[in-house]
Amino acid sequence: MNGLLVRVGIDSTDGRWNAPMRLATGGFAYVTITEEKPARTGMARRYDEFVPVVKRFGEELPRELLGTPTHLDPDFDYLTYGDHGQRGKRITSLLTAGDLLVFFSALRPVDGPPRPLVYALIGLYVIEDIVPAMSIPESRWTENAHTRREPGEGDIVVRAKPGVSGRLRQCIPIGELRGGVYRVRNDLLDAWGGLDIKDGYIQRSVRLPAFHDVEKFYRWFLAQRPDLVPQNNPS
Repeated sequence: MNGLLVRVGIDSTDGRWNAPMRLATGGFAYVTITEEKPARTGMARRYDEFVPVVKRFGEELPRELLGTPTHLDPDFDYLTYGDHGQRGKRITSLLTAGDLLVFFSALRPVDGPPRPLVYALIGLYVIEDIVPAMSIPESRWTENAHTRREPGEGDIVVRAKPGVSGRLRQCIPIGELRGGVYRVRNDLLDAWGGLDIKDGYIQRSVRLPAFHDVEKFYRWFLAQRPDLVPQNNPS
């Protein structure tokens, strides 16, 4: 069994904003990165669909994002995740059915005094299959950002197993500022069995961190009593 840790969601490097969360409850808004490639006819997803969930946190999306396309990936509604390039190659070379993709985001607390961003797990997939995006039939193009646009030869789509995969209703904080950058907390590195990246570094990187002992991580994850749902932003 193998597993990779994947950073997703809007942030200061893509979208220039961090989605809100509440430390008191673990609730958070799932908001995705910008889309740079044109969508197939009628398949564009736009930031306007995130307006209701952001309002639940007393926030507003930046005006410059309204009406613009978003790269909605992972798409928890369909339990899919797409990628390409070096990240896509790492996924296909290390993972297969039954392995894990674990998603985290950099979120902005809206309750309490000002504080650093909260790096937190927001979802997990137990993989059902991994397929080339170009092989997916038209009837399923709407299921992922990499097929809502014209995919390239290196684009892949991961599909997850229902019932054991999805978006977390409450995020699980995992990060801290250490040495001037965000890293996985040391107590969690011990609890998980470690990552193949120096000192738990989790600021944005092309290389996806792998778990040294994914079974140990998964036991820890299940012990948190996660509530996983197949929805991007459940009500």
